[in-house]
Amino acid sequence: MKIKNTTSYGKNADRSMQTWIQLFRVYNKIRAKEIAYITSFGITMNQFEVLEVLYHRGDLNVGTITKLIMSTPGNVTVVVRNLKRDGYITSLPDPSDKRASILSITEKGKELIEKLFPTHAKNFEGYFEALSEEETNTLFTLLRKLHKSV
Repeated sequence: MKIKNTTSYGKNADRSMQTWIQLFRVYNKIRAKEIAYITSFGITMNQFEVLEVLYHRGDLNVGTITKLIMSTPGNVTVVVRNLKRDGYITSLPDPSDKRASILSITEKGKELIEKLFPTHAKNFEGYFEALSEEETNTLFTLLRKLHKSV
C-alpha cells in the first residue's frame, strides 16, 4: 500500500525538491554503471578521476586535483599513493612550493585511459540519447546556471 504525502511546502519548494530527487536518481544510476565499467579495468572510480584529470589537464599539484575531482585531501593522498605504487603516475617536487609535489601521468597511465576513455565517452552519449540535441543543450545550460547560483 503506497502512502502519498499530502504535505506541501509550497509549489516552488515541492517542485524544486522533486527535481533534486530526479537529478539524484539519474546521477546514482549513471554513477553505478560507470563504476562497474571503470572497476572492470582494475582501478577505482577515484583513481580513474585522478588519471582522467592528469590526462586531460596535464601535470598538476594535489591541491588542484582535489578541487577538480571534488574530493578531500586525505582521500586524494591515498589514491595518489596507490596510483604511484601501481606505476600510473609519478610525482616531482613543486619548484614553487617545497611542501607540494607535481603529479604526472605515466605512459602506463596514459595507455589505461586511452583504452577505457572512448567507451566511457560513448556510455555518456548513450545515457543522454533519450534527449534531443536541443534538450541536452538546454539541460546543460540550466544545470550550469544552477551550479553558478549555488
